[in-house]
Amino acid sequence: MSDLVTEIWKKYLLQLQFHPLRTKAITAGVLAGCSDFAAQKISGVKKFQFKRLFLLMIYGFFYSGPFGHFFHKLMDKIFKGKKGNTTVGKKVILEQLTVSPWNNLCFMMYYGLVVEARSWSLVKTKVKKDYPSVQLTSWKFWPIMNWLNYQYMPLQLRVLFHNLIASCWAIFLNLKARSTAIKKA
Repeated sequence: MSDLVTEIWKKYLLQLQFHPLRTKAITAGVLAGCSDFAAQKISGVKKFQFKRLFLLMIYGFFYSGPFGHFFHKLMDKIFKGKKGNTTVGKKVILEQLTVSPWNNLCFMMYYGLVVEARSWSLVKTKVKKDYPSVQLTSWKFWPIMNWLNYQYMPLQLRVLFHNLIASCWAIFLNLKARSTAIKKA
């Protein structure tokens, strides 16, 4: 079994090397689908919602993976050649003050407008109500994960690490973003 895992990992790394954007997008899409599958099971949805899973995979494929790819490349350019705890701390702070609020807001809006097909006014109300607690929770969770990512992961694996952790975070966001009416489905 370990030989199979090693071989799959080698093939994944080759894809990451030769097709980084595509590989990160596909990985983000698959992990978004896995997190939604888990969220649906945890929330006790009586009838599995394949459309919802597909729409969240699309979000991962077209937004999360590409955004992470370009963001981490940008961070590498901003802090080119700089290492050490101070640099890692600056990266974490920069990400938490810019990308974290943006990503949480985008996810909540996408979920309400696209996944649930709610009106803008309903989504806006839901975001106003829940966004502050989501963002505060994010600031308790993500700095530690970002620290580990910037401190120990090579650039080419940062999006994968982030997406693995984000698949767990997405379960929380997914459950938080759901409207009360959908929970009863």
